Amino acid sequence: MTITLYDHPLSPYAQKVKIALREKGLPFETPMPGGLGAGGAGGDFVAASPRAEVPALVDGDVRVFDSTIILEYLDDAYPDPAMRPASASERARVRMLEEVMDTHFEAINWGISEIRWFGRAKGAEAEALLAAAKAQTQAFYAWLEKQLGDREWFNGASFGWGDLSVVPYVNGSVGQGNPPAAGTKLATWLARANARPSVAACVADIAALNANGPTMPNVAELVEKGLFKREYRDHRLEWMIKSGGLDVVVKGLARDNIRFAPQFG
Repeated sequence: MTITLYDHPLSPYAQKVKIALREKGLPFETPMPGGLGAGGAGGDFVAASPRAEVPALVDGDVRVFDSTIILEYLDDAYPDPAMRPASASERARVRMLEEVMDTHFEAINWGISEIRWFGRAKGAEAEALLAAAKAQTQAFYAWLEKQLGDREWFNGASFGWGDLSVVPYVNGSVGQGNPPAAGTKLATWLARANARPSVAACVADIAALNANGPTMPNVAELVEKGLFKREYRDHRLEWMIKSGGLDVVVKGLARDNIRFAPQFG
């Protein structure tokens, strides 16, 4: 039976799962749910993901949401090859790495998109937020360089959970114009990771999406009118406020063009 993974090619959370599925050689399909960000998501997608977020996985009668829980499910249900390291201490290490990337790092690239794509700030305010994002990215690169250390992979001796938890986010930073410095261990690791077919396929998914032209060419206008609402998850809200964008949040609330997790039930 083919696994269904509700996906959006730009989602680093979905990319994590697609990399794991491809590394495990599991067949899957990737429908992209409609209504994301516009309040119209529903049907089988919301049945699988009551938060109305990608990724959500359907495997027969099993429905799982949240990228980390999906990765755990896949390693439990399809253990060969394992994405997690063998020892408890190493598993804890890569899970901490994943947690940092999923929250603190993800929020930086998300924040840049809020400014550049969705027009949340202009002029000096935008420049200050973008400068903060660039400085924060470089600080995380220094931290990642230390986490990598003398390892070939973040996961250890072989590619795995630690690597798939980092590569979508660093590739996102490259796309935002903030690449790792040439010659660093992180840059060398990134080139090696991007050469893996599982990762290259995610990059190809994004290229295919972009080749069809912008799916919403007037997103900033839709946001301004409140017809498209960006989700301000806890770490994203924290980033915007601590980076100097409190006014962005206040305006978004006033104009009803930001959203939080939907009500369960």
